[in-house]
Amino acid sequence: MIDSGDTAFVLMSSALVALMTPGLAFFYGGLVKRKNVLTVMMQNFVAMGLVSILWFLFAFSLAFGGDVAGLIGNFKFALLRDVGMAPVEGFGNIPFFAFFVFQMMFAVITPALMTGAFVDRMNFKAYLWFIGLWSVLVYAPLAHWVWGEEAYDY
Repeated sequence: MIDSGDTAFVLMSSALVALMTPGLAFFYGGLVKRKNVLTVMMQNFVAMGLVSILWFLFAFSLAFGGDVAGLIGNFKFALLRDVGMAPVEGFGNIPFFAFFVFQMMFAVITPALMTGAFVDRMNFKAYLWFIGLWSVLVYAPLAHWVWGEEAYDY
């Protein structure tokens, strides 16, 4: 049974983390040289879109899908297959989609935090490639190791 209080808390937390990424863009924009302000802000906003798309397509599944050799998840939840409004055992009394959104917000802000280190060091195309590959090859496996299938039963 879905707990409305738990669901509201998770969705509010997700919304606050979603606001942190544009806030981070403005923060980094204030720390860089004038010529790099738009670049660093654009990198943060594009990271939101790129990581959200990758998370929807398959990264969520790699992090929280079934276990493959203890290293990474499978494609069980790719394209949000079997991710719905029903609660799933082990994820609390919140809709599984709310859990997806909550985890996506942290997948988005994690690479955005690295943006400040790349200012004036990496061109935009290389940044996109790095963020995309890092999200799939580093973040998803680490999320699986910490919160993967052994962390819940369903």
